[in-house]
Amino acid sequence: MAHYTKHPVSAPPRAPERESTGHLVLRGYVVMMMLAAFAHSAIYNLVGEIGAFITLIAFLIATLAVGIPMIARRRPSAFPWRRLPWAAVGYTALALLSVAWSQWRGATLITWVLLATVTVGGLFIVQVLTWHEIVRALASTFKWILGLSLAIELWVALVVHEPILPNFFIRPEGDLDPHWYWVRGNLLDGGRIQGIVGNSNIMAIICLFALLTFGVLFAARTRWRTTLALWSLLAAYFLLRAGSATAYACAAAAALVLVVALLMRRSRTPGARTRLYVLFIGGTAVLGGALWLLREPLFALLGRSSDLTGRSDRIWSAVLERVAQHPLFGNGFSSPWVPFDPAFQGWIEDHGITVFHAHNMWLDVLMQLGVLGGILMAFAYLSLLWRSWFFAIDRPRWDLGADRPYSALTLLPSLFTAVLLVQGLTESTPIMLWGWMLLVMFSFKIKVVPLVGIGERERVIERGERSRRVP
Repeated sequence: MAHYTKHPVSAPPRAPERESTGHLVLRGYVVMMMLAAFAHSAIYNLVGEIGAFITLIAFLIATLAVGIPMIARRRPSAFPWRRLPWAAVGYTALALLSVAWSQWRGATLITWVLLATVTVGGLFIVQVLTWHEIVRALASTFKWILGLSLAIELWVALVVHEPILPNFFIRPEGDLDPHWYWVRGNLLDGGRIQGIVGNSNIMAIICLFALLTFGVLFAARTRWRTTLALWSLLAAYFLLRAGSATAYACAAAAALVLVVALLMRRSRTPGARTRLYVLFIGGTAVLGGALWLLREPLFALLGRSSDLTGRSDRIWSAVLERVAQHPLFGNGFSSPWVPFDPAFQGWIEDHGITVFHAHNMWLDVLMQLGVLGGILMAFAYLSLLWRSWFFAIDRPRWDLGADRPYSALTLLPSLFTAVLLVQGLTESTPIMLWGWMLLVMFSFKIKVVPLVGIGERERVIERGERSRRVP
């Protein structure tokens, strides 16, 4: 007959550690901050340019109010200053210094505040969330955007029965170009949809990000996989209905990176990896050359012109003229271009709307901050590309153990980076708002915590250990 002993061989069972209410609120705040960055155009369309600016300023003040006391409690010496993404920080500092020689000082100051807001936000997220929490926060953000997009598209199609305009639906006088509309109500008639963000191209890229995030979480065998599959179907449907050629190219690049990364993980020897590098780098070069030679029939197949819908003839040529005026330090920072500034108002127009950016992030950087800014931006993205690639393909090791399983979450930064770099060929969003936030966040997080689940800030959630305050 078994007897209870006061000297058991193992510790008595106990409930797992639970997240504090404060940390849950913090995670919710991060989701709101990401939503304000990814869906900033929705805020702009809803409350106007002043309201959108005030919204980001409020997030900047709130982030500093929460983040500075946290660093003070942990001691400033405990903050990983040496692991900051210094190329991105240097670019942010150069953007502020450009006020001294800017041709549009007001636009420089306004847009630098936006840049500083998303930079501080990216650094703050790294300090307060673990890798798993960051991915879950991204997933929650994309779910909100997809859900709100479905709601507003259904509302316009079934209730309003006509397109709606930004800024509380104020209708200007005279004939109206369809590009002025916030939502055109094409959900049921087969046209391109714009979603809550009011732009088909941005909506398509966000849907692609959502598919990558949901896929990584699904592969990581998180809970609610059926729900993730349903959200993925909605994101795929919106991606197809947005009809963005840029998003399709980004999806192809992400698929290629995913295949190569998975093959690299299966390689057992350095020689096998070298052969894969030679094969895929050579294949990519040949494929790129073929796409360039066949660009006209391919663009015609996608319903686009060979000049990328007027980018090369109208936008890029005008931007290059300004690049030539101040090639070394540029004309002054402004991302995005401020449409009411005299330097940009009416300079380049598309369907009667002042263009907000150069539709190529490298040309945009050269025009604003010159060759020096281009070098800093190249270092920032090349550093992220390098670190995220080996973060994805190298087996996690911190001692002699060489047989630990890979984590699906480590694939996400390299996939996002590939999307941003390809998108940057025809858009400038990778250097502003959510694009810049992703660059700062992933660059800093990989340097601070290069292994998922390992590190002081990873213990509470991933390993179930109670965090210890630094003395």
